Amino acid sequence: MKTNLTWGETLSITSMLFGLFFGAGNLIFPAFMGQEAGSNVWYALAGFLITGVGMPMLAVTALGITGSSGLLNLSQRIGRRFGLFFTCALYLTIGPFFASPRCVTVPFEIGAKALLPAGFNEQLALFLFSLAFMAAALWFSLRPGKILVWTGKILTPIFLVVLGILLTAALTQPTSPVNAFTPTPAYTSAPVLQGLLDGYNTMDTLAGLAFGIIVVDVIRKLGIKDSGAIAKNTIKAGVFSCLLMGIIYILVALAGAESRGYAPINGNGGAVLASISSYYFSDAGAALLALIVLFACLKTVIGLITSCSEAFVAMFPGKFTYEQLSIAFAIITFLIANVGLSAIIQFSIPVLMMLYPIAIMLTLTSLAGHICGLDRLVVRSIMTMVVFSSVFDFIKALPPAWLTAFGLNGFVTALTAVLPFFAQGFGWILPALLGLVIGIILKILRTKTNGSQ
Repeated sequence: MKTNLTWGETLSITSMLFGLFFGAGNLIFPAFMGQEAGSNVWYALAGFLITGVGMPMLAVTALGITGSSGLLNLSQRIGRRFGLFFTCALYLTIGPFFASPRCVTVPFEIGAKALLPAGFNEQLALFLFSLAFMAAALWFSLRPGKILVWTGKILTPIFLVVLGILLTAALTQPTSPVNAFTPTPAYTSAPVLQGLLDGYNTMDTLAGLAFGIIVVDVIRKLGIKDSGAIAKNTIKAGVFSCLLMGIIYILVALAGAESRGYAPINGNGGAVLASISSYYFSDAGAALLALIVLFACLKTVIGLITSCSEAFVAMFPGKFTYEQLSIAFAIITFLIANVGLSAIIQFSIPVLMMLYPIAIMLTLTSLAGHICGLDRLVVRSIMTMVVFSSVFDFIKALPPAWLTAFGLNGFVTALTAVLPFFAQGFGWILPALLGLVIGIILKILRTKTNGSQ
C-alpha cells in the first residue's frame, strides 16, 4: 500500500495549497503594512507571520494530525450544533459572502481599472469584469478533479513568475533603506500587535481549516488510503506551502516599506502595489500588476468555490448537488462583488474579528487534545468562553455610525476599560484563559464526584 507521495506529487500539492491560500488579501495587506510600518516593518512582520503563516500551518496540521476529514468533522468534536454552525459561518465568510467577492474586486480595482479608457463607466466595467471572472472561475470549479492541475501545475507557477519579476525589480533597486522611514502611529507603539491584527485580514487561518478537505481528497486520489499516511502527507504539504507564503509576505512587506522612497503613503495595499509597479515598469506596470493580481485571485476563487461546494454537499447530503452549489456560490459572489471593494472590506472586518478567535482556539485545542489528551470538558469550557467573548470583538469592529445608531458606544468604552487587550482587538484572550481554569475546576469536581460514588 502506498504511504508516501513522491517529491513531485508533494511539490504539486504544496503548489496547489499555496495557490488556494494566496489570494487578494495576501498581496494587499502585507504591502500596506510594510508601507505603514516603515522602519518597524520587521516588528510588524513578526506579528503578521504568527497569524498569517503560523496559525494557518497549525490549522492544516490540526486537520491532518487528528485524522479529520474536514472542518465539520473537526469542529463537531466540540459539539454537533457548534460544528454545523461554525462550519457554515466559516465557509460562507471565506466563500461567497466576503473573501470570494474581495478576490473579484481587488484585481479590478488595482489592475483592470487602471487600463480603462477615459470616461468609461466604472460600475459597468466592474459588472463586465466580474461576470467574465466568475464565468472563468466557475468553469474551472465545475471540474474539481482537475484542481491539482489547474492551481498546482499551471496558475500558481505563472503567478509566482510574474510576481517574482515585480519583487526582484523593487528589492534589488531600492531608493532608500527601510530604516529611513518613520512608522505611522498604528505601528509606532505596538507594531507586533498591529501586525497580529493585520494577519487576521488574510483570512488564512480560516482558509487552512476550510481547504483541508481538498488536500485530503487529492492525497486519496493519488493512491494513499491509510489515515495516518494521509495525515503525514497533509501536514508536509501544509508546512511547505505556509513557508512559501511566509517568504513572499516578507518580500512584499519590504517592497511596501521601501516604496516610501518614491511614493506617498497610500490608503490601501492595492495602491501601494500600483505605485511600485508604475515606478519600476512605467506604463507597463499597470498591465504587470493586473496579471499578478488576476492569477492570484482566480486560483483562490476556484479553490473557495470548490471547497465550499464540497463542504455543503457533505453537511447536507442529498439536498444539493456539487454542481448546483457551485453555480449558486458563483452567482452570489458575482452579485456581492458588484457592491464594491470598500463596502466588502467594511462589512467583513467585524465578522473576521468574531470568527478568528474561534478558529484559533479550535485549532489549538484540537492539537492539545490530540497531543496532550486535553479533556473534552476543558475544551468545551474554553470554546464556550471564546465564542461568548468573540461577540464583543464583533461589536467593537462595527462601523462607528452603527455603534452610535445602536447605542453601543458606552458598552465598548466600558469593555475597553475592564477587559485586558480588548482595545487592541484581543479581548478573547483572558476569557479563553478563564475558560481553561473553569474547565479544569469542573474536571476536578467531576472526578471527585465519580470517585465518591
